Amino acid sequence: MSGTIIFANFTKYMKLFLITFTLLAIAFAGIAIKIWAKKGGEFGGTCASQSPFLKKDNESCSYCGKLPSEQNCRTNPQHN
Repeated sequence: MSGTIIFANFTKYMKLFLITFTLLAIAFAGIAIKIWAKKGGEFGGTCASQSPFLKKDNESCSYCGKLPSEQNCRTNPQHN
């Protein structure tokens, strides 16, 4: 009798694991396809200099050093 209870719990958790694994795999595949399809493999609009809080103080991006007045991110990021 207890063998069927253990098996029932195992199948319930196995089903939950498979659903979780499938959803994670779809998410990673979607991100990979987006990176692959984008020109240069970069996400656009991720520079911190596009933040309205940094724009009003004319602060530079802490990753690439780009000022809000500049058009493109700098190619050589400066890591502080």
